Amino acid sequence: MRFFKSVFFLLALPVVLIALWWLSAIISPSFFVPTPGELITTFFTTWFGERFTDDVLPSLGRLALGIIGSVVVGIVLGLLIGSFRTLRQLLEPLLEFFRAIPPPVLLPLLMIIIGVNWRMQVFVIIFGSLWPVLLNTVEGVRATDEVQRDTARSYGLGRAARLRYLILPAAAPQILAGIRQCLSIALILMVISELWYTSSGLGFTIVKFQRDFAIPEMWSGILVLGLIGLLLAVLFRYIERYLLRWYHGLREVQRES
Repeated sequence: MRFFKSVFFLLALPVVLIALWWLSAIISPSFFVPTPGELITTFFTTWFGERFTDDVLPSLGRLALGIIGSVVVGIVLGLLIGSFRTLRQLLEPLLEFFRAIPPPVLLPLLMIIIGVNWRMQVFVIIFGSLWPVLLNTVEGVRATDEVQRDTARSYGLGRAARLRYLILPAAAPQILAGIRQCLSIALILMVISELWYTSSGLGFTIVKFQRDFAIPEMWSGILVLGLIGLLLAVLFRYIERYLLRWYHGLREVQRES
């Protein structure tokens, strides 16, 4: 019963919106808005072929590298900065300065320094999407209970053991919350990094369709991006439930009590 209820809440609103879209397309057809049937047909004919290997897979590869880089750099730096108050106070102004810089502004500079290649695109994704992970990790480490820290020290636990058994579990909910934000930002930056001075990728292809007035193909590219975002969200939800099963179990016990 719970499964069917979840499926209902997952599909009910999209089905209603597609029905309204179809009805609107029948009543008032527009060149700039394809019908759902036309969009689905174009989606399969456009992306299940050479474009999948030439545009989709390279974009997914850069997105994966960007997300992995953001998570690794964000967690490592966050644990380091969050563990030392002096270091945190020293770096806080600098972090706020770099966080305020929009990653697209760096594209011309990175093109000169790194060149127009996949490394520049991955760097843009990492630079823009690591901040939620980094800042949430810092706050998660800072919020670790001081009594538990003192207890761990009194029992002779070394720094590595405290990090593994106390700090990381305590900060895990906030770290994963930062990673959830990182995923959507990385997807946006993947598209932005492919808009200029490139000849492949989802962002480049969607803009090319728009300039050629290939409207159904342009909408089908937007649909691909939406499906990628949905897939990332679903995968992350299951990973989060697995990693934080103890946390969600504790919350359920607290609600029942």
